[in-house]
Amino acid sequence: MTDTHFPGVRWHGHWIAGDLPDFTVNPTSMGGDLSPHPFTRVLFRKTFAVPSTAEPAFLRLSADSRYVLIVNGQEVGRGPIRSQPRRLRCDEYDISSFLTVGTNVIAVLVTYYGHANSYWEPAASSGVMGRDAQLVLEAKIGETWVVSDSSWRALRSDAWTAPASGQALTGVPVEILDARLLDPAWPAIDFDDASWVDASLLTATHDGGLAESRPPVDPYGAMLPRGVGFLSGDRVAPVSGYAQHVAALDDLPSHPAERVVAALRAARPEQRTVELPSTFPLRRDGMTVVTFDFGRIVAGHVELEVEAPAGTRIDLYYQETHAFDPTTGPVDSAPRTSATYIARGHDDRFKAIDLNGLRRITLLLPAGEGGTVTVTVLAVQEYHYPFTGDASFDSSDPELNRLYQAGIRTTEMNSFDAFTDCPTREQRAWVGDGVVHQMVHLVANSDWRLARNYIALGASPRADGMLPMTVVGEVEHAGGYTIPDWALHWVHGVHNLFRFDGDRDALRSLLPVVERILRWYTPYLDDRGTLTDVPEWNLIDWSSVFVSARSSLITGLWARGLAEYAEINEWMGNGDAASWARNLHDAARVGFEDFWDDTRGSYVDHIADGDRLPPMSQAAGATAIVSGLAPRERWARIIEVITDESRLVVRSWIGGADGGYDMQKIVDQAAGIYRIDWDAEREIVIAEPFFSYVVHDAVAQAGAAASLPDMLRRWSVFLHDGYDTFGECWGWGTPVHAWSATPTKDLIWYVLGVTPDEPGFGVARIAPRPGTIERISGTIPTPHGPIRVTVEGRSVAIDSPIPVRFIAEDGSERPAAAGRSTFQL
Repeated sequence: MTDTHFPGVRWHGHWIAGDLPDFTVNPTSMGGDLSPHPFTRVLFRKTFAVPSTAEPAFLRLSADSRYVLIVNGQEVGRGPIRSQPRRLRCDEYDISSFLTVGTNVIAVLVTYYGHANSYWEPAASSGVMGRDAQLVLEAKIGETWVVSDSSWRALRSDAWTAPASGQALTGVPVEILDARLLDPAWPAIDFDDASWVDASLLTATHDGGLAESRPPVDPYGAMLPRGVGFLSGDRVAPVSGYAQHVAALDDLPSHPAERVVAALRAARPEQRTVELPSTFPLRRDGMTVVTFDFGRIVAGHVELEVEAPAGTRIDLYYQETHAFDPTTGPVDSAPRTSATYIARGHDDRFKAIDLNGLRRITLLLPAGEGGTVTVTVLAVQEYHYPFTGDASFDSSDPELNRLYQAGIRTTEMNSFDAFTDCPTREQRAWVGDGVVHQMVHLVANSDWRLARNYIALGASPRADGMLPMTVVGEVEHAGGYTIPDWALHWVHGVHNLFRFDGDRDALRSLLPVVERILRWYTPYLDDRGTLTDVPEWNLIDWSSVFVSARSSLITGLWARGLAEYAEINEWMGNGDAASWARNLHDAARVGFEDFWDDTRGSYVDHIADGDRLPPMSQAAGATAIVSGLAPRERWARIIEVITDESRLVVRSWIGGADGGYDMQKIVDQAAGIYRIDWDAEREIVIAEPFFSYVVHDAVAQAGAAASLPDMLRRWSVFLHDGYDTFGECWGWGTPVHAWSATPTKDLIWYVLGVTPDEPGFGVARIAPRPGTIERISGTIPTPHGPIRVTVEGRSVAIDSPIPVRFIAEDGSERPAAAGRSTFQL
């Protein structure tokens, strides 16, 4: 149970809104207009007196969709974290340091997105709840309660608008702020809110609702505690900037990204270097575009401070590339993340409500009839999940050290209130991608709460038991098809928690979800125990793998899930469930032999119409090993084959080696056309960075972990032009994609060689495989404290709070008690 200063499920605070739209206030559960309100932002205020020093002073709140909490003019926090509406989260703060004796004010800005986006989905409303911006808050200040109710003041602000209909309503929200319509003093104690309205008290109006206005109410249920840490980060400034002149353009688009791109296309090639602060004239003969580069990917809230005439429109376009080409963007596959700020003429300070990831920001300054715009500040207040503790990796090889840190930075840039694919384009919580983020957190962060939350958030099955491809957002909200194998990577994440955390209670709640996923596949079993003709989007990897007809890849991932489910159930004492999974696994092992190509020494991707077809991938061979379907005596040969650089080729069904998407390949794939442009009889398609985690697991499982340091060097291709993050795929995709961060995990698990030997890290397995690296050392978090390992030459020194099982290079084993011990490789 999470610690809280607010025990019990019933709140003192009430759900409140601003002026209610023209809703049908009393629809029954059988009818009524239940459509959500469009995008809106509502400001709430409450003044109250504190007679003496207020300690303790704790506050908790939640909102639909998002809030910014301000106490006496100081921002306290933002939230709630993303969650399905019926599992809505709340946040708790100690606000004692923000209060003063006398009059105080709590101010809250609440955003209601209206349309589902990358990280929010609307509630299934059965009344007025869940259809508009709403807030619930309660604070116990000394012995006094301050709660949200109809005594609060509210204003539905028209300062913010969303892009016009049809323009990027889904995905990452675009912020348009007319500061002339927003008094910057609205959160201040002495602000006059007489023109505002009394907050509207929201009550449950559905059958059985009993007019309740306090949590728990439908559609949110019990308000669950946040469960993860708070986000933070440094305030970073750009490292360079340049300006260009643009002739005045007629009929600019309304969307800020499209406006900036149109200006960039027309900009003169001459570039003038600028630094902050810089002043730019508003000239009748044209506009100015100013581009600032942060030197690497950053993620957080964009901040802009300017001095400009009232009404001056400044458009901001966020770019992930260091050399954005305006002739090709923005297109559907490129980020449209952007904002517009219209100056009020004084106190022009903009801090974005929503979070963005970017490398560069381009400002579009308009033509004018004179005057100037001075850009005094442009920055990003980074806002991501902190990596805490003293986890580390160091070696005598600078390249490996750089890769370890790059994996952490990449994961950090995709660790917010959930694990995301990328901060620049999507910010979606993909249930498959997140397994790599989870493993990086388990080895490099002493705070495992976000790693646990990845599993909890993903446990949101459809009616048939299968997980959505992404959770909490427009994809889950819309339903529809999914990526079934993504759920199998989520199952692997459950197994990771079993090994690292060993939380029996958590596993009890997760095992039924796992079983339903595994059972979802059983209608597609053939008479050989393998899977065939599995529908929906079987992605596996962005590499050119074949999953149609009888699939070794789908069968292998499913079999890995069966084996992991059986192992957990055996540990939990659920013998029947384990036997069910083992029997299916045994049957799959028999039929899996049909995919074996003894001449080439590995497994092919698929069998169609009874014919074993030649395409062979790294993924197929690796999956055969990690699933336990390949006999152990073949493992060494498989690894030799699928890591043979002379046979490996990089191919993708949708990406091109030029760094972009290959639209013709995408069109062909949708039409069921797969063009083999490699020698399928001899060559093997290499896994893209995501599925490489499975390949590296197989390499280590087959006893070849000493080769991993050299294999990991491939990731150095991403670290160029200032980037310190891993990109999405080999040669194309986003430059910061945490599904590619497996080198950090591999350096700890397999090179330093530290993994759990018993669930919950009751015993640690230490099996260093440094290969040709002279020295490696590292610190790894466990529930019992950090483990420290140093390998110098052939000597291994271990300092562990738990017993260890040391495994030498020849396979011999030696146990050691907790404390310090020394071994020889």
